[in-house]
Amino acid sequence: MPTNVASQFSADIEAYIADEVLPLARRQLVAYQFGDPLTLPEGRGTTYTGARFNRLPLPFAPLSEGVPPVGETMTISQVSAVAQQWGDKVTITDVAELTIKHPLFKQAISLTALQIGETLERNCYNSLNGLTQVNYVNSRGSRAALVAGDVLDTTTVIRTVAALQTLGAPRFMGDEQTDTKLEADAGGARASDNPRGMPHYTAICHTLVVGDWSQNSTVVLARTYSDLNRLYNYEIGEWSGARFCASNMVPSFTGVAAVNGAVTAAGSLATNTYYIQLTASDTQNQYESRIHQVSAAIAVVGPNGSVDVVIPSTPTGFTWSVYIGTTTSPANLGVCSAGPTSGPLQGMAVQLTGNQTVTITNTGTAQTPPAAPATGITVYPTYVIGRGAYGQVVLKNAQFSYLKDADKSDPLNQLRIVGWKCFYGTLIENNQFAAIIESTSAFSTTFG
Repeated sequence: MPTNVASQFSADIEAYIADEVLPLARRQLVAYQFGDPLTLPEGRGTTYTGARFNRLPLPFAPLSEGVPPVGETMTISQVSAVAQQWGDKVTITDVAELTIKHPLFKQAISLTALQIGETLERNCYNSLNGLTQVNYVNSRGSRAALVAGDVLDTTTVIRTVAALQTLGAPRFMGDEQTDTKLEADAGGARASDNPRGMPHYTAICHTLVVGDWSQNSTVVLARTYSDLNRLYNYEIGEWSGARFCASNMVPSFTGVAAVNGAVTAAGSLATNTYYIQLTASDTQNQYESRIHQVSAAIAVVGPNGSVDVVIPSTPTGFTWSVYIGTTTSPANLGVCSAGPTSGPLQGMAVQLTGNQTVTITNTGTAQTPPAAPATGITVYPTYVIGRGAYGQVVLKNAQFSYLKDADKSDPLNQLRIVGWKCFYGTLIENNQFAAIIESTSAFSTTFG
């Protein structure tokens, strides 16, 4: 007896797609808000310069009767930042908009709105990575000296906060505005005794570093006696004059074994000894997060020298950059035909896809790669920030463009474009008002 089964009629099944789109993973945007808002007027170029008159030295000895002092020379220091234009767009065809279930134009607006906030946040971290004051956990001497187990600890946090206080870095909530009056109805306590209202530095740390902190024995003991909710909620909160914020957009740096190059004769390198260094950027945030060690020496015979470099095939989700120089600290991007064909880094060895051999034909744009941790070690920066450490220089606020109508370049109205642009930059106002703590983590971003 014939039996009719479902597979016979699969062509008659109407596929179901939910009306609501699924949520995206959350990004915690933290860093941009702590920068001072700075405005660059239109018509005054793209460079913002801030000036500071430095303190006069204190007199060494008392005055002699009737003899005026020699006097002091006033000095000024200045810092500058260049505003740059950032932007992106999404282009949708009329056919796609007519045939796809979910409204693509509305989704493009939503995604570009997320993109702009995340771009400003990412660029902020890229600038903060240039801070010059760095504390390494366990008093290690450099990023490369950090080892597994060098997780964030109370000693390093206290040492960093104490150093900032010694330098006189201003705190948030204003040292000059501290409430020193006693409240009669508070048993002699001050309103500022609430840690959230007391002057403090702000620290921004990676979410995995929060995990390390929550296992610190000193922290666990303190929370046990003072606030069990901190343990339950997996919080850092405040500690030793700093209030911590966690973000999963804080970058990380993983040390990777060196990739060596092979000498060829297809470029313009002069006779010399060269070194190359690769970095890999994740394609989502574009952080240079995998830092290869510097290669062995490569003896090139010019004037038509070049270096072939095999770009790794793994991991996926990354693009590579190649640096080249004549010292063990390469400070120039390589010139390479496989790089971008337009934009400010046209012809440079950046955004290279994996699993290919590229030829570095010359030294290009001056740019310094991040310092490499030891191979196999991932390092996480924690930014400890005082008030006035950095600012956001805005020449033109974010502007959105929604193009849906026909024009001369699109006479049949076949394209819809959602785009944005802004003109801004991050200014490090005072390197002494902020510091970086670098540590490893006992945790990993992967499960298992």
